[in-house]
Amino acid sequence: MDIKLYNTLTHEKDKFIPIKKNEVSIYTCGPTVYGYAHIGNMRAYIFMDNLRRMFKYNGYKTKHVMNLTDVGHLTSDADSGEDKMEKAAKREGKNPWDIAAFYIDAFMKDIDSLNIDKPEVITRATDNIPEMLEMVQEIVKNGYGYETSKGIYFDTSKLDKYPVLSNNKVEDQEAGARIEVDPEKRNPQDFAIWIKSPANHIMQWDSPWGRSYPGWHIECSAMGRKFLGEHFDIHTGGIDHIPIHHENEIAQDKGSFGHNPANRWMHVEFLQVDGGKMSKSLGNIYTIDDLKEKGVEPLAYKLFCYSSHYRNKLNFTFDGIMAAQKALNRLRRGYLSHKDGKEKISKKELDELEKKFHEAINDDLNMPLAAGIMWDIARDERKSKDFQKLIDKMDMVFGLDLKNSEKYLSNDKEDIPNEILELSEKRLMAKKEKNYKLADDIRDEIKDKGYLIKDTPDGVEITKI
Repeated sequence: MDIKLYNTLTHEKDKFIPIKKNEVSIYTCGPTVYGYAHIGNMRAYIFMDNLRRMFKYNGYKTKHVMNLTDVGHLTSDADSGEDKMEKAAKREGKNPWDIAAFYIDAFMKDIDSLNIDKPEVITRATDNIPEMLEMVQEIVKNGYGYETSKGIYFDTSKLDKYPVLSNNKVEDQEAGARIEVDPEKRNPQDFAIWIKSPANHIMQWDSPWGRSYPGWHIECSAMGRKFLGEHFDIHTGGIDHIPIHHENEIAQDKGSFGHNPANRWMHVEFLQVDGGKMSKSLGNIYTIDDLKEKGVEPLAYKLFCYSSHYRNKLNFTFDGIMAAQKALNRLRRGYLSHKDGKEKISKKELDELEKKFHEAINDDLNMPLAAGIMWDIARDERKSKDFQKLIDKMDMVFGLDLKNSEKYLSNDKEDIPNEILELSEKRLMAKKEKNYKLADDIRDEIKDKGYLIKDTPDGVEITKI
């Protein structure tokens, strides 16, 4: 069955044709490990997971690389501001290496809790410095790079076209909004590929231009080339990567080896919170651990993401995520209801259901439609082991771990009253604000209403007395 996927490069959905038969090569932009990943970030990795699983469902072998950025990503995403790793090190009173190790571990735990199928290669930027330096030298040798007092810049005027992914026109971009105003640049849109280190910058390496470190964009270009070669099938990332990071990756690759490395560029839309943007100033940035502390499983967030296509914005609300948790438990019950079913379902009907599911996932990962098909099977009044086996096969793509439904249902909070859940959230906020007396008072109030609340490594457990 054909696979059709949207390509940001062409702004069209078309048939996927692999470079190598029965193998798909993918590069995914991973996190900058200077802090906890939030649920908006995790939407991109759930998409990555579905993409991998869909290809495996279709019989493909995956050759997939994801980076971990532990140096060189400046706070502006372009050429201004402080290195995010250095800033985090100052904030927490640690060195950048310890910061990276801590947040890589936290990210991997989130990946595991979401039952995400990991790429074959997960690599830290700092483990690939020689390849980055070699690429910078090639760019300079080919006439696309030049030196300033700040570092090595890429000369975008030498390209046949820039940008290529977005609809932005260079002349329409406001100086200071997307690009840094630097009098040493030949062109305002030029960007740093190698950065000369301030004396106090801990992460720096020897280079022909003195002690320095790589720019964020060159890292992904070099790692993609190292592990996948100069030509691979798909490059993925968040939609926020389009106007800067991914445009600059393509530019660097053209300057180094002459062409765009990926046949297809795929991007995930933003997660909104209560209809607006996530923002630290608004206090509406949530992590997977935040959801767990509110009694929401990571897999419920994964199911929540299937309520919207990956190319559409998704609006997060706590009413919505609580509903997703209840829905996940209902799905588990529906799945288990077929465990000992005696009904025999015809091969024709089963094949037709699987065909509809297969068509949905192959149509640019239409997960909402695919999920609807699975829900219809789970709700079917005819109880059949055949249905359970079909759901098992579909869960190869959803990754909801439905085969272990009984284990998850042992701590089902679906029947806990909203009043108790709201008190639990207030207690959590009190603990975060270090108002432990209020937290204890709320715990006692919950107990008086007939429920016990317990903090565990996996979140809050609420049980009826």
